[in-house]
Amino acid sequence: MNLSTALMEFPLRQPVAIFLLVLVIILFTPLLLRRLKIPHIIGMILAGMVVGPYGFNILERDASFQIFGQVGILYLMFLAGVEIDMFNLKQNLRKGVLFGLISFAIPMVGGLLLTHYILDTSWLTSTLIASMYASHTLISYPITARFGLTNSRSAVISICGTVVAVLLALVVLAEVVAVQEHGVFQWFRILRLFGLLIVYCGALYYLVPIMTRRFFKSVNEPVTQYIYVMAVMLLASLLAQLIGLEAILGAFLAGLVLNRYIPKRSALMNRIEFVGNAVFIPYFLIGVGMLININVILKGWNVAWIALNMIVVALVCKWLAVYIAQRVYGFDKVERMLMFGLTSGKAAATIAATMVGYQYGLISEDVMNGAVLMILGCCAIASIATERAAMKLRMGIAEEKLKHETGSKRSNARQLVAVANPLTAEGIMKIAIYMRHPKNKLPLTALYVRNNDDPANIAMGKNALQTAVKVASAVDVKVDDVERYDINIATGLVNVLKEKNCTDIIIGLHRKSNIVDTFYGSMIEQLLRATNKSIIMSRCFIPVNTVTRIVVVVPPKAEFETGFRQWVTRIGNLATQVGCKAIFIAYKETIPYIQGVLTAEKYTISHEYREMETWDDFIMLSNRIHDDDLLVVIGARRTSISFSSDMEAMPTFLSRYFANHNIMIIYPEQFGAEAEMPTPIDPLSATITSNPSPLLLSVNRWRAQFSDYRKRRSSRRNRIDI
Repeated sequence: MNLSTALMEFPLRQPVAIFLLVLVIILFTPLLLRRLKIPHIIGMILAGMVVGPYGFNILERDASFQIFGQVGILYLMFLAGVEIDMFNLKQNLRKGVLFGLISFAIPMVGGLLLTHYILDTSWLTSTLIASMYASHTLISYPITARFGLTNSRSAVISICGTVVAVLLALVVLAEVVAVQEHGVFQWFRILRLFGLLIVYCGALYYLVPIMTRRFFKSVNEPVTQYIYVMAVMLLASLLAQLIGLEAILGAFLAGLVLNRYIPKRSALMNRIEFVGNAVFIPYFLIGVGMLININVILKGWNVAWIALNMIVVALVCKWLAVYIAQRVYGFDKVERMLMFGLTSGKAAATIAATMVGYQYGLISEDVMNGAVLMILGCCAIASIATERAAMKLRMGIAEEKLKHETGSKRSNARQLVAVANPLTAEGIMKIAIYMRHPKNKLPLTALYVRNNDDPANIAMGKNALQTAVKVASAVDVKVDDVERYDINIATGLVNVLKEKNCTDIIIGLHRKSNIVDTFYGSMIEQLLRATNKSIIMSRCFIPVNTVTRIVVVVPPKAEFETGFRQWVTRIGNLATQVGCKAIFIAYKETIPYIQGVLTAEKYTISHEYREMETWDDFIMLSNRIHDDDLLVVIGARRTSISFSSDMEAMPTFLSRYFANHNIMIIYPEQFGAEAEMPTPIDPLSATITSNPSPLLLSVNRWRAQFSDYRKRRSSRRNRIDI
């Protein structure tokens, strides 16, 4: 058969033609429905109905749709687990579990009674249909992702509730099948299933992080990392099926476990979202549309009556569950609508229950067709409700942010990233990106400075610039790459810093080349003397996304420095992107100000505080910092109020006790433009509204040195447990 004949026969059999038609649907459906203000999710399902076997029969639901569709629903749940903020998840976990129980119990009980008495079915069949009502699919989750609401409390609680409701619904489905096969209900099967679930979750929680951390440390190739993530997702899904659960639960748990190692602003996250939203998830939605046969309504009113009954019962029960949760948690109407939109869609578990029920003779063909039409109706209403709620909620959040930013003194960073070696350029650029605010749209400057015409150095510098630009481009960060010739490197950095009006310099920490070399090196020492802007030096032996904890050591009186708020926000951004805990070791007087900045800027990170009695405690940290930790030391220039004689010995301490640790040293901006003091959480704490005078700075510095001297003599060196 030639190509022209194959293209004229329907359904299409030619692979290229099939894939081309699917891509055309994915391309033009959102563009067309956007003009009609219809959610594109509904458009994908409608397109599947039109081109499917019950429409114009242009495409059949062959193996490609089954494979891509199955991966698509797994991808949907996996994205929900990867994109969720783990701090928000822990904060709302109890609420999510309780909502899941409510969202399961009300549809289960209400659906069981209404189905039995209205549709006149047996109790076993009614239980099966009620499990369809109790389960739901995050079919409208991409809408919340598009509006940036995946970490709102209503979305997080809905995602948690989805996992609980689907798990319980699948247990009910398994028991219905077991009773149909064996004729008796056995508690042993349920206990065995939950026992296997505990073992399964424990294995994922403990083994996958170890494997992932080792893999990401040894493999830095983007495509290989993506394949690894997909392999973990599919393996977790397959193991979930082996123990008797649905694969979507395994995909969601895999997303939660890998969440920690996939920063939100990373090339890996971009690839995961792009492939899922461009191919797999649309394939799944089109495949769902192919299952729907509108023609069955024309065969008789019985199917239409069954479908209408199932749609009303399913939506009303889910709405009641959301209404109860809203009253219990004190949410507003917009959040209630968003939760209803996320939890009223039907797809994966409902399709599985429908097919299993029809296979075992528990439901008739009319009920099966009614269930398929219920999927269409629930998906349409869920998409519309989610889009309307997301739009209103997004507008409300935008107004709050506008008010907050109007009264806030925070300004976006203009970062200057100095690179020289292609081997370290990628890591330095990633740190710079992770320390930026997500809303920062200002371009980032990548700079290579040379002071000779050595061809080898020129080639290495250009390769370093290309590597840095590639890393930033992968996460849609604009970069101005600059190659500069200057009398020395420090002078070139300072000149570009002034030309670009940059606020931060991010540079790799110097590595000693000989025994007489200093810890910082001559270039960084010159840089510290030449500029008062923030300087961030880093040395990481492991990828920054595999860091377990960020331990920040803060000197006394750091809250009085001009750049105090600036470096706290940088640490907050870094901890948010990496998803690890931040531990601040500071003096008692400084801790409330750190808390004040994190609270004012609304950072949802896990953070703790440890009081430091003397600067000598800094030495005691060497055996408390692990290989997977990042030690951040806040430095101070000689002319700053937080400088002391102990700070002068800091390079020696770092070189002697932390030679093999991941280190970041931050020298905050000093004596720059006037900055507002951060407000401490404690309302009784003192507030300072202006910078001290130079005379007062000198007096305070002398008093601090004398006080530190007395403390070192009188206090014992307590070890700090972090």
